[in-house]
Amino acid sequence: MIEIIDAQIHLWGSGLPSNQSHIQVTSFTPEAAIALMNENGIDAAVIHPPSWDPNSTEMAFRAVKEFPNRFAIMGSLPLDQAESRGKIKDWKGNGMLGLRYTFLSDPVRQWVADGTLNWLWESAEIADVPISMLATDSLEILGDIAERHPGLRLTIDHLGGRGGTTTLKDAASMTHIPELLKLAKLPNIAVKATGAPGYSGETYPFPIMHTYLEKIYDAFGPNRMFWGTDITKMPCSWKQCVTMFTEEATWLRTDDHELVMGEALCDWWGWKR
Repeated sequence: MIEIIDAQIHLWGSGLPSNQSHIQVTSFTPEAAIALMNENGIDAAVIHPPSWDPNSTEMAFRAVKEFPNRFAIMGSLPLDQAESRGKIKDWKGNGMLGLRYTFLSDPVRQWVADGTLNWLWESAEIADVPISMLATDSLEILGDIAERHPGLRLTIDHLGGRGGTTTLKDAASMTHIPELLKLAKLPNIAVKATGAPGYSGETYPFPIMHTYLEKIYDAFGPNRMFWGTDITKMPCSWKQCVTMFTEEATWLRTDDHELVMGEALCDWWGWKR
């Protein structure tokens, strides 16, 4: 039986999510996540601590400690603080796999474009720290960055789209796909196929989304395409998010299920479970 490893979930313990696409509850704890994971056949998940809870990173480390091999973390350092630059070299460890950012709005979107973040790419490449990002408007620029830093592993979140920050559905939410597919020629760029059901106005198995998932699969291959959910904003169960790929995706070769559903992600981010 293949292992199912979710490339992205959020855990929090205080406050309602500022992103309205997430379930509007004041907490989604490691214990709650584990219960759902056990119920739906999810072996492990990578936590992305959300900004709306200032203690979410502390909670993520607790999850890693209390549930060994079930959780890992993609965290973040403040990009506007000089002291962050010296921390990247020691960033990985104790369940921390790399860095994750949202580059959808200014000023950080502009920092990607104007070179302000060159220190980030350089430091992460030297330290072998992978970076994952939501960056729909910056795909072409990220291609240039990847070319300049061939040792830097970049992952584009949520099929290259805007995740839960957009209300657009189906084809209207996927107009960026041609730009995303151009990045497949760069071997140090991968794609998280996370949150696909959330982009769809259809019901399970979300047939229109399979059109775009197949294009990403054909371009990037199973070693650079990672299944995941962002489960707290999905319109279906965790199990259906799995079977959308393992049972309904006629485009996905059975021989590649193990890679897409978790193995490739662990290899890319260095999660030695």
